[in-house]
Amino acid sequence: MKIALFGYGKMGRMIEQIALRRNHTIVAKIDVDTDTSTIDFSSMDVAIDFSMPNAAFGNISSCFENGVPVISGTTGWLKDYDRAVGTCQEKKGAFIYASNYSLGVTIFFELNSHLAKMMKNLNQYQVSMEEIHHTQKLDAPSGTAITLAEEIIENTDYKNWKLNEASEGEITITSKRIDDVPGTHTVKYDSQVDGIEIKHTAHNREGFALGAVIAAEWIVGKTGVFTMKDVLGLDK
Repeated sequence: MKIALFGYGKMGRMIEQIALRRNHTIVAKIDVDTDTSTIDFSSMDVAIDFSMPNAAFGNISSCFENGVPVISGTTGWLKDYDRAVGTCQEKKGAFIYASNYSLGVTIFFELNSHLAKMMKNLNQYQVSMEEIHHTQKLDAPSGTAITLAEEIIENTDYKNWKLNEASEGEITITSKRIDDVPGTHTVKYDSQVDGIEIKHTAHNREGFALGAVIAAEWIVGKTGVFTMKDVLGLDK
């Protein structure tokens, strides 16, 4: 499989290593200083986008215009997500966006949604979340934490989430930045008599990159807008 990397930071380089180990070829490495007029879309089977928020939509749209399926893990650009989906559908392309490509996190998302449904009518429990990442991560809360909160909101009577201090009917998300922590997410339900929590701990960043490559392998030859649940067959 011929893969183009849009974004060649730490994640892009890790994706490259894993893709090469899985006998794929990297045909392009597009970064902030790349002259986009030189990009040969015809050489690509699939694009993996871990670029900057201000570049993601342009990268993704250009791929769809040129018939290249896209795996996107860039966060901070989602105001344009619906436009990207529209372009994908118009061009009969293929697209997966995920805030976190870890296979374990995909399962964790499913557990989170299922637990939220079970807790919906147990008003004695107050839900909160904590996410911990390395100090180089500038955005807070993480995209993964926001996805977790949105899943809870979708399946309960909570209306919103807030960073650090929430009001009634809102989910408190606490963000911590600690050296060399790849990513830890905890969802807690606390009452006066007991507590329930689910937790995902990444031991390194390789799981995020591996999931993106697996998604790229899965999407080639398909048409439509998908999620990692589709990749893992969790909707069946």
